[in-house]
Amino acid sequence: MKKTLLALLMAAACATARAQMVAVSTDVLMDALQTPSIGGELVVGERTSVGLSVFGNHNPWGQTMTIVGLQPEWRHYFSGRPMHRHFIGVGAVGAQYDITWKGKVYDGTAVGAGLTFGYVIPLSRRLNIDLHAGLGLIFYRQKEYFEDDSYETDYNYGRTAQSNAKGYCLLPTRIGVSVAYILK
Repeated sequence: MKKTLLALLMAAACATARAQMVAVSTDVLMDALQTPSIGGELVVGERTSVGLSVFGNHNPWGQTMTIVGLQPEWRHYFSGRPMHRHFIGVGAVGAQYDITWKGKVYDGTAVGAGLTFGYVIPLSRRLNIDLHAGLGLIFYRQKEYFEDDSYETDYNYGRTAQSNAKGYCLLPTRIGVSVAYILK
């Protein structure tokens, strides 16, 4: 239901778009951390754009972890021209993860929202560098246990194993350097 609502909102924003500037991007910092990402940005007004990025990894740098995530974002550019110079964004993040770290397993989902600040440097007519950093409130629900535990039997309440940790925290939602190519 939530995915359908998000798709309808983005489609409505696209339908009212006057400028037809579209860009695809990848976050170089995430790629360097072996978490490939790809994103798209669509101009929807004289100073605004909407974007969507997806990212994921599987056992980067030999660590036992899998992460898959999605980040929609709305941006307002202060220069009067989209995809150019200073911007502020409002975004969300959703991720599913399974991480083993220092003998503990964290298997769960996280959702959140926050603000992003950034600066876009145009290198050419079609190529941009996007520097951004964001902070947001993240809510999580996860199964948290030691590696040697049998989660299915040790934490089984009734007939199914339940998540045993939940909460929220203030975390960076976006930190990166993206390379964007403007398609049109």
